[in-house]
Amino acid sequence: MKKRKQKHMKKGFFILTGIFCLFACTSKQESPLYTIGVFQANEAITMDQVREAFIRSLQDRDKIHGSNIRIIARNARGDISEVQKTAQDFVNMNVDMIFAISTPCLQAALHATRDIPIIFASVANPLLAGVGQSDTEHVRHVTGVSSRSPIRKSLALIKEVLPGARRIGTLWTPSELNSTFYLDRVRETAQELGFEIVSVPITNSSEVLLSAHVLISRRIDAVYQISDNTINQSFEALGQVAEENAVPLFGGFPLSTRMGACAALGWDFFEMGYKAGDIALDVMNGKSPGAIPIQYMSTAKLYLNLDAARKQSVRFSEKILLAADEIMTKDTPISRGTGGT
Repeated sequence: MKKRKQKHMKKGFFILTGIFCLFACTSKQESPLYTIGVFQANEAITMDQVREAFIRSLQDRDKIHGSNIRIIARNARGDISEVQKTAQDFVNMNVDMIFAISTPCLQAALHATRDIPIIFASVANPLLAGVGQSDTEHVRHVTGVSSRSPIRKSLALIKEVLPGARRIGTLWTPSELNSTFYLDRVRETAQELGFEIVSVPITNSSEVLLSAHVLISRRIDAVYQISDNTINQSFEALGQVAEENAVPLFGGFPLSTRMGACAALGWDFFEMGYKAGDIALDVMNGKSPGAIPIQYMSTAKLYLNLDAARKQSVRFSEKILLAADEIMTKDTPISRGTGGT
């Protein structure tokens, strides 16, 4: 009788062990992939570059979508209500991380969660957006890369190229916190350099063409277009108006030279997105976002478009030509890599 009882107990032990092993193996196989919700405010080329570079950065560290991570990418296409909805959707999906591209996306993510790690990029002033008190003292679940433009260097470039220029025009989007921030900085810096800033507000990307004509009619000497999400989306329209009126157009991000700017000084947004991917990997590996200081870009790129310059009656000195990182002529960009700006 005792032997039979021991036999049953032994059999039960093996059954329980088998069930446990089956459960453990099944759980391991069915464990969800680390999920990252990626969203951007619209179709601007700067945001596309950031998104692509972020994913590339993870791929280069063997974090592959569908293999060991899952990436859910969304685009609000200029609809702020969709930006807010997407942030909440990510929270409802219980994603492991949110990557917010642009100030509106960061603000929406901050409003939606206080727990899920948020990495941001293409944000002019993260502190103004609500991230925290300083680059090191910020909310514990958020960090990223600021896109604060080198405005002083950009205006100094215009002064060097057009020493007689006095009235500088720009479009801006009042509904964008980053656009208002940039306009204030441009006005402040312009006074120090002897420029007067003429600004025309817009509410959406469809107004860029008409508003560009209004801006040109204000007897400006050149356009320095501050970088904001709405205008970047339709920068070609601004380039068209500048060409038609032979008004020099300077961009706030390098690739604007491929859309009509004669020159542009700013950050490489692909590099920015790649940098954000490195930060995301640190967080995935267990580092707290709160322990990672907000980072900034350091090396501005200078791009020139000689065809656009000719149509806008602009000539570059040999010094500026030698300093350019890329010179475009007849729709063919030539990377020089000399830099120096």
